[in-house]
Amino acid sequence: MTPTTADVCASRPRTFEVRRLGCVSYGEALDLQKTLVDERRAGCVPDLLLLLQHPPVITLGVRRGSRSHVIASDGQLAMHGIEVHEAGRGGDVTYHGPGQIVGYPILDLRPDRCDVHRYVRDLEEVMIRVCADYGIAAHRVDGLTGAWVGTAKIGAIGVRISRWITSHGCAFNVDPDLRGFELIVPCGIPDGGVTSLARAAGRSFDRAAIEDLCVRHVAEVFDRAIVTQTEVAAP
Repeated sequence: MTPTTADVCASRPRTFEVRRLGCVSYGEALDLQKTLVDERRAGCVPDLLLLLQHPPVITLGVRRGSRSHVIASDGQLAMHGIEVHEAGRGGDVTYHGPGQIVGYPILDLRPDRCDVHRYVRDLEEVMIRVCADYGIAAHRVDGLTGAWVGTAKIGAIGVRISRWITSHGCAFNVDPDLRGFELIVPCGIPDGGVTSLARAAGRSFDRAAIEDLCVRHVAEVFDRAIVTQTEVAAP
């Protein structure tokens, strides 16, 4: 029996393109994601994984009260040159800065992955596997999101899903200045600590190698094949 076009398409692995953007301001990254979500919905671009880092910035999720979890005064933030942005994503407040790997998947979850909880668990799994590659036992915490080492969070998650197209994503602490998290109540969890891969392992790491691991584990967890990897300057 001759396979139909639908059968052939279904048998092909889903693919995604990786774009490594370097250091991008948070405002620029927001605008870029909005554009790419529209382009993904229109079929103008494939599934994408954006890998980048941000200059020091505090971002607020849509959860009520997230602004109250910014401990630093406006004067302190201005002194450190730290902006505060309404992110339009799920979750509470978080800090971004150099030394993190921020991953923004722009994925069409249709037709077989239309499950918000599964999507969040999959992002956690990527970060947990990266930790395991370096001998660090990361785990989930019941009732919370992210990847944890002991009682400290090593990777945060805040996502937006619009008609099953994803944006925002996760931030994995490789070797950021953890003092930035002292400006906030991270993720709105008063008794939650924050750690990094460098602190947990007691050594430094090559960022590019960890990005490579992130790409590999995204491909494995989301069952997608990498079609291209590019280093591009964000607009």
